[in-house]
Amino acid sequence: MENGVNGEIAESTEILTATSYLMQTSTKSKTSLYEHLSAILTKVLNERPENPVDMLEDLSRNIKKSKFIVPNDTIQDENLVSPAVELAEQQKNLFEVRTEEGEDMPPIPDDDQDLPLPDLMDIAHYFEQAGVGLSQMEVYRTFLALKSLAENYPLQTVRFWGKIIGIQGNYYIAETQYREGEDDEDDDLEDEENEEDDRGEESENGSEDEDEDELPKSNFKPPPAIPREDNRTGTNKYIYFVCSEPGNPWVKLPHATPNQINIARNIKKFFTGKLDSPIVSYPPFPGNEANYLRAQIARISGSCHISPLGYYHFDEDEDEDEDENVRDSFIVNLEFEGLTLKELLEPSLSSWVHHVQYILPQGRCTWFNPTEKPEDDFEDEEDDEEREEPDEPEPETGPPLLTPISEDDEVDGRGSWTPYLSSRLVPAYACAVLRSTRWPGAYAFAIDRKFENIYIGFGHKYNSENYSPLPPPPVQDEFPSGADITEIDDPTIEEENALKAAQRAEEEDGEELEDEMDEEEEEDDD
Repeated sequence: MENGVNGEIAESTEILTATSYLMQTSTKSKTSLYEHLSAILTKVLNERPENPVDMLEDLSRNIKKSKFIVPNDTIQDENLVSPAVELAEQQKNLFEVRTEEGEDMPPIPDDDQDLPLPDLMDIAHYFEQAGVGLSQMEVYRTFLALKSLAENYPLQTVRFWGKIIGIQGNYYIAETQYREGEDDEDDDLEDEENEEDDRGEESENGSEDEDEDELPKSNFKPPPAIPREDNRTGTNKYIYFVCSEPGNPWVKLPHATPNQINIARNIKKFFTGKLDSPIVSYPPFPGNEANYLRAQIARISGSCHISPLGYYHFDEDEDEDEDENVRDSFIVNLEFEGLTLKELLEPSLSSWVHHVQYILPQGRCTWFNPTEKPEDDFEDEEDDEEREEPDEPEPETGPPLLTPISEDDEVDGRGSWTPYLSSRLVPAYACAVLRSTRWPGAYAFAIDRKFENIYIGFGHKYNSENYSPLPPPPVQDEFPSGADITEIDDPTIEEENALKAAQRAEEEDGEELEDEMDEEEEEDDD
């Protein structure tokens, strides 16, 4: 009996010793093996998975992860906000309904009231049928952004020009016109003052250099700069606003200049989405990405904005100049009833016309004579006599307004426009669509009395060959050699020795003559 009792006591002692060992708390995980095994068994009994022995390691790992506690840290957690949330916060203002005090509904405009903003959702519906355009939500947000633009500026017309895709961001472009008498002339005055200041600084620096070094003056006179066209005319007929996303602030683009348009024709740059990005190219572009974007908009508009024949016509009461038969304005034909789909889709494309002026090679829509001197340009008569008068340049001409697109030049043997029907399955409700071959991304549709143009692309003109920048100008020829400037051969040693001997003999003869003259003067004094 005693041996049995002693055995039980020893066994219980061993159990207690083992249990106390298993209940020792770890210094790292702050838990004991006893508690961990108990948690594993409890989890197995509660969930009763199949083949629990194969899941033992995973169960142990999951239980350890669930009990992991991050130690107290003095660094606060950073609340990361995704770009989508930031954009949603900015676009939230677009969906706010503005009502007058004491009213629940916004003011409803009259039917006769002319609204500056067209129904963009209706226009997008037809482009969607043609497989062109943006998503429905994106179009609606753009519609609200254009509405916000029309409310913040005194605009007469607002139109969604299109979207240019960039590397880091995109440009949503609005084509607008200010109301009469509301032109933003402050920016133009600032630009002119900046140009005058730059010219004044250049002249001052030049005068200082001339006073110090007194270098010879050059008779070279650089060619005169071609001025930009005035507001509401030519390439500056419209004012363009851009934003990176609907809901972001609208930024007004500067006016286009002929120099910027001409250089934009010779370079090809992807847009970055940042208006202040520099344009590194050859030839050097005079401006940043905002100026380059404005130049490309002018080029695309001058080539791709078309309308059905008869929608616009010239005003019969408008007086034409006898010297210049260039018309730059037109009016809407109120009697236009629309063209049939068969007429709009004719392969000859004679039912579509350009309603934006053609940009001449000079970079303007109306030719400017660079040899004409302004009235306030007075120069010295001597300088005028010395300088030769340049030859009178031949005026540049282009196709007039409302010229049919059938007269456009071909693009690699293909037509400049490709017509197609928006739907061949239900042609009775389809619309006519034209796709530009010269500027991929430019489209136009027409149905009944409705038509519209849009551009969605990278802002690049079609080129069948790989783009290569213009080569630098050829190296200037050396000055022509002649008898007057040809260097003589170096003398030989014998010739140098003979020359030195002759010079010594002349010096000795001169000294003897001086001595004789001195002796004669002394005799005369005596």
